[in-house]
Amino acid sequence: MNVLSTNRLTLRPWLVEDASAALEVYGDAAVTRWLSPEMDQVPDATAMKLLLQQWIAESARLAAPAGRWAIERKDDGQVIGGALLLPLPPGQEDLEVGWQLRPDLWGHGYASETTHALAAWAFRHDVYEVFAVVRPGNTRASSTVRKNGMHWVGETSKYFGLDLEVFRLRVADIDPAAPASAGPPARD
Repeated sequence: MNVLSTNRLTLRPWLVEDASAALEVYGDAAVTRWLSPEMDQVPDATAMKLLLQQWIAESARLAAPAGRWAIERKDDGQVIGGALLLPLPPGQEDLEVGWQLRPDLWGHGYASETTHALAAWAFRHDVYEVFAVVRPGNTRASSTVRKNGMHWVGETSKYFGLDLEVFRLRVADIDPAAPASAGPPARD
């Protein structure tokens, strides 16, 4: 799995040794209340280690560009969150871009850096669009994905069996040199 880099961040594979830092994210109800039904609040370090082992194994099985990454700040080496680029259920046709950060670090632009790094990575692998799915009422996430340049596509219940807002980012949205018709037709 590749290491991705931004001005301030390194997105790298998770390590079991990251459990303590990961628990600061995935053990926080403010973060996990908005995640998919498959992701509950992690109760303790032992559970976090087991989950990291699952994520590490999952990432090893996935074909690029898909995967899960730890988000590490370059200036101090701290793991501040997690990122993902995963096929969405049920058809595994759409690729979801996502991130989770420690709540004390919300509002510092790390989500935007992460989103653009993952999108650029996906676009280098002949993916023409990535999606973010947001639970209704999660105004912080909706605002963040819009600031990231993602466009609202609509609402659906096809992912995870939940009513979700769907946002999309295409190659042409972040690369002005890309032809507007790059990639397959839109699936609205």
